[in-house]
Amino acid sequence: MSKELSYLEAIREALAEEMRRDPKVFVLGEDVGPYGGAFGVTQGLHEEFGDLRVVDTPISESAIVGISIGASQRGYRPVAEMQFADFISCGFDQIVNQAATLRFRYGGRATVPIVVRAPSGGNVGGGLYHSQNPEAWFIHRPGLKVVAPSTAFDAKGLLKAAIRDDNPVVYFEHKYLYRRAKGPVPEGDEVVPIGVAATRREGSDVTLVAYGAMMTPSLEAADRLAKEGVEVEVIDLRTLLPFDKDAIFRSLDKTNRLLIVQEDVKTLGICAEISAVVMEEKVDTLDAPVMRVAYPDTHPPFSHILEGANLPNADTIAAALRKLAAY
Repeated sequence: MSKELSYLEAIREALAEEMRRDPKVFVLGEDVGPYGGAFGVTQGLHEEFGDLRVVDTPISESAIVGISIGASQRGYRPVAEMQFADFISCGFDQIVNQAATLRFRYGGRATVPIVVRAPSGGNVGGGLYHSQNPEAWFIHRPGLKVVAPSTAFDAKGLLKAAIRDDNPVVYFEHKYLYRRAKGPVPEGDEVVPIGVAATRREGSDVTLVAYGAMMTPSLEAADRLAKEGVEVEVIDLRTLLPFDKDAIFRSLDKTNRLLIVQEDVKTLGICAEISAVVMEEKVDTLDAPVMRVAYPDTHPPFSHILEGANLPNADTIAAALRKLAAY
């Protein structure tokens, strides 16, 4: 059985179900309690679980993550909200120097089962401090896992997997998708495994790899190309660290062409890493250079018009697909 949920509702349902399943799971962050979170994700949780399991914190991302790490060492499984992913930088040291390294430092004798929820992304007119996509900072760090769901189904299933994982997981949830991405979500204990991509569209001419909010314009561009006789296979990464290299390689064996799309700025993003891996291990398969579509290397403007000009969209993705197909 399944029911129609929004991306936001799917996240909330995953939190509630995991808190009911395991009394060691708790939520903490700024305004997550009676207020229900800046975006309403945690609405209703405080009423059900109370002050000790839905914890309002001071405005200190470093403290939020530090508390989470400490609690994890006492047997708890904290889910920390960063309110906006942009301010995850204030907790950066705790994530990359403490959470990511602790298991290694203790020779595997300790685990760090924390989840850091990071509402990220633009196309919401948030400007400089409320529109960033900082996922590349964390895919560079051994010891972390990083996920970025694009559908309500995966938003629930990946969050469940992240909460049950014994490693620190940074969970990027895209703000633009909260109330726009809707779809069937299974009732019950459906877990989406971390590290496994999903093929959203079959094709034989070009492989397109994307994630998060970029899946919608990518699929739209692929549909346009199909009308022009070019069949694009669209792969949703879902997990950025570790990403599903085998799924990309299997697709390239069919298409021999690769386009990677990210909302993050272009330089040193996941696009660059996937491109490098493909060039190292699958270059003989390629019939064209690997191409990237990404945000320009600049800051998010407040203007909706300027932001729209910067964001990858179906037009820019379709143009890149045409170029690849014609190479």
